Amino acid sequence: MLKVMTALVMFLLAAAAAQEAIPARPDPRIAAALNEVSSARIQANIEKLVSFGTRSTLSAQDAASISAGRGIGAARAWIEAEFQRYSKDCAGCLEVKADSFTEVPAQRIPKPTQIINVYALLKGTDPESAKRIVLVTSHYDSRNSDNFNITDDAPGANDDASGTAVSLECARLLSRLRFPATIIFLSVAGEEQGLNGSKHFAQMARQQGWNLEAVMNNDIVGGNKSPEQDARVVRVFSEGVPAAADEKQLRQIRGLGGESDSPSRELARYIAETGAAYDTGVKPLLIFRLDRYLRGGDHYSFNQQGFAAVRFTEYREDFNRQHQNVRTEKGIEYGDLPKFVDFDYVAKVARLNAATLASLASAPAPPSKVRLVTANLDNDSTLKWGPSARASGYEVLWRATSSPTWEHSESVGNATSTTLKISKDNVIFAVRAVDNEEHRSLPVVPVPER
Repeated sequence: MLKVMTALVMFLLAAAAAQEAIPARPDPRIAAALNEVSSARIQANIEKLVSFGTRSTLSAQDAASISAGRGIGAARAWIEAEFQRYSKDCAGCLEVKADSFTEVPAQRIPKPTQIINVYALLKGTDPESAKRIVLVTSHYDSRNSDNFNITDDAPGANDDASGTAVSLECARLLSRLRFPATIIFLSVAGEEQGLNGSKHFAQMARQQGWNLEAVMNNDIVGGNKSPEQDARVVRVFSEGVPAAADEKQLRQIRGLGGESDSPSRELARYIAETGAAYDTGVKPLLIFRLDRYLRGGDHYSFNQQGFAAVRFTEYREDFNRQHQNVRTEKGIEYGDLPKFVDFDYVAKVARLNAATLASLASAPAPPSKVRLVTANLDNDSTLKWGPSARASGYEVLWRATSSPTWEHSESVGNATSTTLKISKDNVIFAVRAVDNEEHRSLPVVPVPER
C-alpha cells in the first residue's frame, strides 16, 4: 500500500511540474548588452531633440533651417546622422533609410506637406529568418498648444523625444550584436497631425509583403516627475479584437471567446515574460485596451494593417506638460521640458524594449497552421502545427479562460502534434517554438479543425 501511495504522489508531483509555466531563461549576451544602456546618453539625445525649438510636422524643412538647427527638418537630419554614426561603429551593419511622401491637405495639415520617416535596418544573419522583422518605433514630431503654431517652441521632451531616445538607444546597443531575424529602428513624423507617418509606413510594409512580426511603439515614456508617478512600471497597451479582422474572423472570435487573444495581446504577454526574465528595472503593466481615452498612437496604424503592435507609456501622465506652450500661469508650469523627464526611467524602458527586440530576433519563427482538433466530443485536447525554421522543440501553453497571462506550459519535444489530458472547453491553448538556446517565439493560439 505504501508503495502504491508513494507512486501516486510521485505521479502527481510529476504532473504538476509538467504543468508549471516554464520561465524564460535569460540569454547572457542579451543581458550583457542591457547593462550598456546609458541614461546620460538618453538625456543628451532628448536635450538635443528639444534644442531644435519646434519639431512640428508643419515647421521648416529647407536647407537653411536645417543648417540653422531649427524645425523638424533639422531634427530629422540629426536622427539620420545618429543612425549613420551607429552604422559606422558596426562596420556598416545598419542600412539607414528614409520613407518620404507628400501628405495632402487635411484637418490638421493646411497645405501639401512633406513627411519623412527615418529608420535603420539591422538585417538578420539567417537567410530565411531575416525575412522576419521586429520593429521599435516612436514619433519625433512635436506640437504646442496650437497645432498650427510653428513659431513658438514645442519642446516635446516627453512627447515624444523620450520614445525617440528609446529607438536610438536600442539601435546603438543592438547594432553591436547579430541576430537571425531583422530588427528595424524607426522614428516617424506626422503623429500629431493624425498618425500620418506611421500610417504610410505600415501601409508600405503591408503592400510590400513584409513579415512584420511585432511592433513596439514608445510614446510618452519619460516618467514625468510628479508625486503620483510610479516609476516601477510602464504601461503596455494592446488591442483585444484585431482592428483588421473581417466578419468571418469576428464570428470565430466571438464564438471561441478569443477577445483577449489577438496577436497584439500575445505580444504584450511576451513583453511581460521578457520583463520577468531580465533585470530591466521596470515592469510591464499590461493594459488590455487599445489606448488611453481620447488619445491615439502610432501602434494603431500597424494594427489597422493586421500587424501585432503595442504601445509603451509611462504610468501617470501630466497633461499640463503635453501639447502646451511653455509658460507659467497661476503658479502652474506648462510645457514639455526636459527638467520634467526622469532619464533613468527612460533608460529602464529602453532596456525592456531592447530585451524584447533581441529575444524575438533570436527566437525561431512562430509555428504555422496551429490547429485544435474539434472533430469529436471528448475531454482530451489534440493540437497540430507546422514546423518552424530553426526550432528544436515546441511548448504548449494554456491558461484559464479568465486568466490574463499564460499559467502553464508543457514541452512536447520536436513534434508537430500532441494530445493533452485537458479539456479544450475549459482553457485557452497556444503553441510556441523553442530553439537549442531556449529562445522562445511568440505563442500562436490555435484555430479549431473539424
